[in-house]
Amino acid sequence: MNRRDLLRAAAALPLAETVISRPALAQVYPARNITMIVPFPAGGQADLAARPVAMALERILGKAVIVDNRAGGGGGSVGNAAAARAEPDGYTLLMTLSSLAVLPEADRLFDRPVAYEVSQFMPIARVLADPTLLAVPASAPWKTAQDFVEDAKKRPGQITYGSSGPYGTLHVAMEMFASSAGIKLLHVPFRGAGPALTAILGGTVQAIAAAPGTLKPQVDDGKLRVLGNCGAQRIASFPDVPTFQELGYKDVEMYIWAGLFAQAALPAPIAIRLREAMAQVMTSPDVLRSFEASGSLVAYQDAPAFSQFVAIDSARLIAAVKKIGKVE
Repeated sequence: MNRRDLLRAAAALPLAETVISRPALAQVYPARNITMIVPFPAGGQADLAARPVAMALERILGKAVIVDNRAGGGGGSVGNAAAARAEPDGYTLLMTLSSLAVLPEADRLFDRPVAYEVSQFMPIARVLADPTLLAVPASAPWKTAQDFVEDAKKRPGQITYGSSGPYGTLHVAMEMFASSAGIKLLHVPFRGAGPALTAILGGTVQAIAAAPGTLKPQVDDGKLRVLGNCGAQRIASFPDVPTFQELGYKDVEMYIWAGLFAQAALPAPIAIRLREAMAQVMTSPDVLRSFEASGSLVAYQDAPAFSQFVAIDSARLIAAVKKIGKVE
């Protein structure tokens, strides 16, 4: 073989390897355990979604799927950023919430370095999409949302509420409600919805916005009372709780959706394998039972529909953050 033929063969080699490797990639994936980052402590909506999904993925993919609760940074930014920086090989996934799009905007609002961009992620599947609910201790004097608003107007900045961190899903929901109601509340941020829930149960804060699945066990035990629903419609797990729109706060609409993401550069065969696996996961009787028991209903969307949903919802939330402005 002469030098020209050698050069031609060498130039063709990467293309041949690519053609061969793509179907092979899907056949061998996964070859080792998978890490699913949850950017919040245990006990919140993302963790609630991640654990049954991880167990079902293990059965389908044949490798362990390890849930890694990587909280910090407020609202999930540390875990989200860690997933964004991971190798796009399908072995580091992210189960996160709607705050994914809000946090980079909050960084820009405060002139901070942006921890990550939404464009670094590839949506794989939406898992849950619950409305945010306003809850207070069962012993609190407020029986209705109107009671809460009237008291807050008399005592600006004195009623405390807990959240999963600055500009996280729960923080934005409460500030959206406060803005619409014309009240001022005192924000007490925690590292996740789980610690915020512990705080309200322990009397550290007086209110919380959270997902139905987080609140239902505490309401059933008589520890908390739900006053309002940030969704557009009432929900089956809390049928007697009115929406804020029903109560006249027309611009209050907030959902805590949970979804599975990978890195934007993930090879297509692995993305397809994960999408196929998630389609099976979201029809698994064990997963359905787990979500139903917690008061959350499956809200599955495959990647194309989920991508469109994320774009629309993110634009609405970013607009809400800009309207709220700088708050602590």
